[in-house]
Amino acid sequence: MAGMVARNPNQGGATWAVLQYVLGLRRLGHKVLLAEPIDNPSWDSITYFDDVCSAFGVDGQIVSPKDELAGFDAVLNISGMLPPTTIAPIPTRIYMDLDPAFNQLWQADGIDRGMDGHTHFVTVGQAIGQEMCDVPTLSRTWIHTLPPVVLENWKPTEAVKTDAFTTVANLRSYGSIQRHGVLLGQKVHSLRRLVNLPRRSGEDFVLAMSVHPDERDDLAALEAGGWKLTDPETVAGTPFRYRDFIRGSRAEIGVAKSGYVVSRCGWFSDRSACYLASGRPVVAQDTGFSRFIPTGVGLLTFDDEDSAIEAIEEVVRDYDRHARCALELAIEHFDSDRVLTSLLDRTCR
Repeated sequence: MAGMVARNPNQGGATWAVLQYVLGLRRLGHKVLLAEPIDNPSWDSITYFDDVCSAFGVDGQIVSPKDELAGFDAVLNISGMLPPTTIAPIPTRIYMDLDPAFNQLWQADGIDRGMDGHTHFVTVGQAIGQEMCDVPTLSRTWIHTLPPVVLENWKPTEAVKTDAFTTVANLRSYGSIQRHGVLLGQKVHSLRRLVNLPRRSGEDFVLAMSVHPDERDDLAALEAGGWKLTDPETVAGTPFRYRDFIRGSRAEIGVAKSGYVVSRCGWFSDRSACYLASGRPVVAQDTGFSRFIPTGVGLLTFDDEDSAIEAIEEVVRDYDRHARCALELAIEHFDSDRVLTSLLDRTCR
């Protein structure tokens, strides 16, 4: 299993996005190695990687891009992090697309996203390759999957530490894309359309969000709209702090990158899946996933500020029902046993 854990350390959510696969595959009885290619790893990266592996009893290895991995039946390679030469001896080489629309469009524009050398292509973009989505498939057949959650690690607790709707995010992460005159942007572009949500709804909203200090205009607008910001490294910088933050929240306000929304690629957040598994309702910006995942109870969608307010009011009005249904939805659709068994059946059989 190749994914980014230590290259940018102290991001508990990014770590869990990889760990769900590692721990979930191990639950199914597989021997799993967590491999991450890092040139000249820093002391912080090595320490964080070792701490994560030790905490979860995971076999892990920081590898050089020149290393060759052999003796494995399959590799799940997130965003093609391991180069073709490294994974060449492995018979089943699965490209894991956790960033749908962006990966395909960058590749189409000549930016190498590491797709060469794989035997299968898997995406969490439920609409990629479907008639309703015009994101290029690059002449590849994309297998659809949902983000897995190892439920035993996310058992709900009754102790809600805050009455706030929360989320963990980066205001910006990487380059936006212009396509046919339309911007496929970042989370900041979505938040600008929701800037007055807290003030209008009367509810508390806490963003554990990484924001560059130069983003003064957007910071001022969010604060004026009633959003409360907290340091993500403090509350979610390790897998355990991240989990505690989610389980201690009332519900999630799931704001998506505008590129996911505009492309209608059907992306669904692994973070939102963790809220659901913790018995916490999710109010999420629709990226087209509502055509593939049941919504309306436990998981509610919105397209703009007005529909977000309606969904939030519904969660507040009947919270216990939505919390119960959130967990039921996680068990039915995101349980790692179910998700990963299906994934392996379609790639390794």
